[in-house]
Amino acid sequence: MKARLTGALLGAAALVVPLSAAPAHGADTGRTPAPRTGFETSDGARWTTEAEEQEFLRTVDRAAARTALTTVGTTRQGRPLQLVRIAERRHTTSTVLLICSQHGDEPAGREACLSRVRDLSYATDRRTRDFLRGTTVLVVPNANPDGRAANTRGNADGVDVNRDHLALATAEGRAMAAVLRDHRPDLVYDLHEYGSTPKVYDKDLFDLWPRNLNTDPRLHEESRKLSGRYVRPAAHAAGFTTGTYGIWTDPVTGEPTRQVAGDGQERILRNASGVKHSAGLLIESRVDALTEAEQQDQAANKRRRVTSHAVSLDGALRYAAERRTPLALATARARLAGFADRGPVHLGGADNDPAEPAEVLADPPPCYRLTKAQITDVRDELTLHGVTFRTTRDGAYVPLRQSQRALVALLLDPGATYRLTKGKPDTRC
Repeated sequence: MKARLTGALLGAAALVVPLSAAPAHGADTGRTPAPRTGFETSDGARWTTEAEEQEFLRTVDRAAARTALTTVGTTRQGRPLQLVRIAERRHTTSTVLLICSQHGDEPAGREACLSRVRDLSYATDRRTRDFLRGTTVLVVPNANPDGRAANTRGNADGVDVNRDHLALATAEGRAMAAVLRDHRPDLVYDLHEYGSTPKVYDKDLFDLWPRNLNTDPRLHEESRKLSGRYVRPAAHAAGFTTGTYGIWTDPVTGEPTRQVAGDGQERILRNASGVKHSAGLLIESRVDALTEAEQQDQAANKRRRVTSHAVSLDGALRYAAERRTPLALATARARLAGFADRGPVHLGGADNDPAEPAEVLADPPPCYRLTKAQITDVRDELTLHGVTFRTTRDGAYVPLRQSQRALVALLLDPGATYRLTKGKPDTRC
């Protein structure tokens, strides 16, 4: 039996209803009825269209004073890359960023994000309003609109946007980098979908924190808490199964047997956000219909995928409410630590894969020198990343003594796998 969505509630227990139900509690402001997505109005029979998405977002933007819709970029095919800001105040203690459907053929996260944008925008209950007085929620509802329109993993150029958070070769990657730089979110939540391997890799939801070894230990710990204490319990309370992304398990013992994905490479958003001093989590819903009911009814499959994402989102929002202050302190300390210019920088490895000696800069150089040609080539990317540099007659130098210390080495060190250019380590800065 369908019930009214209570997505703006910040607890997991109320989130066992299908996302195709009626709009959230408190969704009528007295001026404009709350909109519904195409997914909701069709009871999950189809995904929300591009036109429906735009009308939905415009309606929410017009009706809710706490909500603002802006365009942060434009795709190659001319579609807007949009950011929704939801908050009761201009300045809040912490900021949460939701990145939805970076892969265009993974639409369930987008549907959950659109509905939660509405729920948080229209809610009138005191609990939600108190939450939004202390926390700003930012949402990129569709991080790859060209890919969504074509139902392709990559963007219009066939590029995987989630492998472009260092090089910033795509309009989508550049827009996300600017959002990270300008808003400095304390938490980045990245919604995806995956194809299962029966019995060894087939949970309703998989999640994974930043594995990159340059993630501040306090933020790594917060990310693990987000998973273990909030997102997974919320999913379990709603009847969904969970696991760790990229890890196959024995169907009898449940013990890990193989890692097939989920490493520490810094160009992936999950890891790039950790390097840039945000806690974070990747969340993946299962595409495949494993039950007979879903095999016979595609709408039931879609509803399960979207509802599992919505449940996970509410677990993340509950975390953001309860851990607001310690999370903000952890990110602030991490952002200051780089100015001390101490400690190694890791060019490889992960939290479950120790770096090889050759992958560790035990004594990183004070700066990297760039030629005129190099700084001309990478100036925009460094600026989008928020990396500071100083130009000289011969080019530029980029000091490590700055907030994003490890990122500098990952972008410029000759030994870095995904570097922008091969900088020259220098001691004369």
